[in-house]
Amino acid sequence: MPRPAPPARRALPNQVRIIGGLWKRTPLPVADRPGLRPTPDRVRETLFNWLGQDLSGWRCVDAFAGTGALGLEAASRGAADVLLVEAEGVLADQLRALVTKLDAHNVRVQRGNALTVLAALPPASVDLVFLDPPFDADLFDKALAAARPAVTAEGFIYLEAPSAWSDEALAHHGLALHRQMKAGAVHGHLLRPAA
Repeated sequence: MPRPAPPARRALPNQVRIIGGLWKRTPLPVADRPGLRPTPDRVRETLFNWLGQDLSGWRCVDAFAGTGALGLEAASRGAADVLLVEAEGVLADQLRALVTKLDAHNVRVQRGNALTVLAALPPASVDLVFLDPPFDADLFDKALAAARPAVTAEGFIYLEAPSAWSDEALAHHGLALHRQMKAGAVHGHLLRPAA
């Protein structure tokens, strides 16, 4: 007698989840928008293993926020102040609704151009900047140039890109590679200001 077919899998809505901290396992919706490519769970897990599980007191900026996965992960782990910057109105509204739902008093959402917002930050005022621009927008150099002055001497920049960045290219921005990973088509770079 033939076996019955397994039940059809229900397609889940596109989402990622917060990996750790206060809001662990909270799903984050992923809108179907051009260029939106949220940082995969396993990449964020590795990144926050590098940074440490407790980010108490840190000031962070998620410059191309999209789903907010990187910035909300930092806030979930105790960051004191997280700024989510998103240019697209629909996504910014979605982030505001999520921040309200989480009652995340340590998170602010600003609709605007990430490069302009980064350039306007006071010098050495941020501990961690997340840079995950749309891969086809060619914003990597501009984003690094805008973010570097805002980061403290002991701070970090996380850069997600479609290819690995060389030490020479990073040195041009006054940055040095601290850690690096590759997951599928994604290259993650944890950067520090060069000595």
